[in-house]
Formats: sequence, C-alpha cells, structure tokens
Amino acid sequence: MALAQQSSPHARKARSTSRLMLWVILATVPGLLAQTIFFGWGNLINVVWCIVIALAAEAAMLSIRKKPLAFFLKDNTAAVTGLLLGLSLPQFVPLWVSAIAVIAAIVMAKQLYGGLGSNPFNPAMVGYALVLISFPVAMTTNWAQPGLLWESAPGFGETLNLLASGQQTVVDGYTMATPLDEYKHKIATHTAAEVLEHPTFGEGIARGWEWVNASFLLGGLVLIGLKIITWHIPVSMLAAIAVMSLAFGSNPDQYAPVTLHMLAGGTMLGAFFIATDPVSAATSHQGKLIYGAAIGVLIYVIRSWGNYPDAVAFSVLLMNFAVPFIDHYTPPRTYGHHKARRGVAGKTQG
Repeated sequence: MALAQQSSPHARKARSTSRLMLWVILATVPGLLAQTIFFGWGNLINVVWCIVIALAAEAAMLSIRKKPLAFFLKDNTAAVTGLLLGLSLPQFVPLWVSAIAVIAAIVMAKQLYGGLGSNPFNPAMVGYALVLISFPVAMTTNWAQPGLLWESAPGFGETLNLLASGQQTVVDGYTMATPLDEYKHKIATHTAAEVLEHPTFGEGIARGWEWVNASFLLGGLVLIGLKIITWHIPVSMLAAIAVMSLAFGSNPDQYAPVTLHMLAGGTMLGAFFIATDPVSAATSHQGKLIYGAAIGVLIYVIRSWGNYPDAVAFSVLLMNFAVPFIDHYTPPRTYGHHKARRGVAGKTQG
C-alpha cells in the first residue's frame, strides 16, 4: 500500500540580533528623511552624534566589566538606542543634552542592569525622560519650525554650530512649539479654528509632522512584514489612542482631535520602534495587546490632562513596570497542553 510521504518540519536558522537591529535601523530611514526635509539637519546630526556617544559609552562599560568589545558592539543594539534618541530629541537641542541622554540610556538603563536582555526598562526612553525632567527648557523650546529643507531651514554647518554652541538665544529664530504643545496650551482660551491658524499646522493636520509619522508608519509596516515585530503592540496602542480620543475629545474646542494625536508628535515612532522593544515589552500575544493598549491610554491621558504635550516616553516606562505582572497572567499555551490556568484559582487547583 502506498503511503503519503511528507517532509518533516525543519528548523530555520535564527536571525542574529545584529541583523534584526540592522533592519530596524533601515526601517527608520524614511522617517529620518522626512524629518530632515521638513525640519532641517538637526535630527540627522543628532542621530549621528547619539550613535557615536552610544557606541563609546557601551565600549567603556564593556571594558570596565571586562567583556569582549567586538562581540557585544557588533549586535547593533547600542546603535539603535542612539538612533532612537536622535530621532526623538528636539532638532536644536544642545549636543551636551543629547550626550547626557545617551550616556544615561546605555550606562544606567542597560549596562548597570547586566547588558542586553537584562534591562527592565526601555533604555532610550530612560535617557529621554531623564533629560526632559532635568532640562525642561532645552527639551521643550528647541523644536524646529516646520519648513522645507531648501526654503527656510538653516544649512548643515549653521545647524551644527547652533547645536554645538548650546546658546538658546541664537536658535530662537528657528524654533516653534510642537503642534500638540500649541494646541494643548491655546485651546483653553481660543477656538479650534483660531488655534489651527498657527503656522505649525500649515494647510494640513500638522505641517511636516503628518509626513514624518506616515514615514515611520511605512517603516513599521516593513518590520511587521519581515516578522521582526508583531502587529499586536502597534495596533493596540494606536487603537487605544483613537478610542480615547473619540470618547473624550469629540469636541475640538476642548481637546485635540484624533488626527492630531495620530499624526503629530512621536505617535508612530513610539508605536512601531519604541513600544515594541523585545526586551522590556510584554512577550505573549495577549500580553502585547494589553501592554500596547495601556500605553495608548496613558499617552492620551497625559497629553490631555498632564503637564507634557507628548507622553510616549513616560507611558512606555510606566508600562515597563507592569510587564512582569502582565507576563505572569498571560502565559502562552504550551504546545500539546491545555491553556495555562492563571491567578489564585490556577494555583489552588494546580
């Protein structure tokens, strides 16, 4: 009797951390390009500077810990941390502020916990939150005015000189409040129509910012397509922001509309590149949905009723605290076994 023959499943070679991080770096290129076109050379200079500082800080800590430099530096994780900070920081923030953010991220949030895979908090967001709290003026008054690179933005050399000098009065002529900041502080005394007349909004949702967010969305979809990240955290986070905005912010004369929440600030960068950090995020699919949704809710709450116009860093760090709890109560079903029991009942009956 002829029997059907079928090939056994084969294990595929696991992709290395360095290759995965390289894809993450490449996926941010559209967003970085959009930032450069609409806001000048600041983010590009910040990215290069932050990556250099991140690699130097990583090398210094590895030397102190007597770890092999080449083995750990080539995994590209330090470069990604520097990259994310360079993309997140204001375009005209002084170089010494960004250096402090990167050193805090690498030394305090990563290496002091034991290095890659041992850090409970997102290193880039730890560095960002530290400088935001410590240097609020530098972190809130150095956002570039929206404008095409070839029209109103200062040249590369001038931008580099402004970042290196750190003189706030020199860059005031090139800076402007972000759309979320402008809307948050003006809507209490103005109508939505009056607020949207500000130049930062342009003729669209938020001049330049919608293209930046769309570009990071494109890069994030590439990561999902390559199965480097899953859809659970980005989709649940964006859905939570949308639901909260529609539920509480239906009146644009009181709160920012949903389009502004989605396409202004660091929403897409946070959803696809920051919240999805494989080390500090939840692990199971159900846990990722809870984790992402909670981040989205916190982002809306802080943006609407807190002191900060954008809230990705604080929301991610707060939910990093909750990851062990989420993972404990959302374990995936082991292959060939019934779904795991959770909670007190599962312990008493186990």
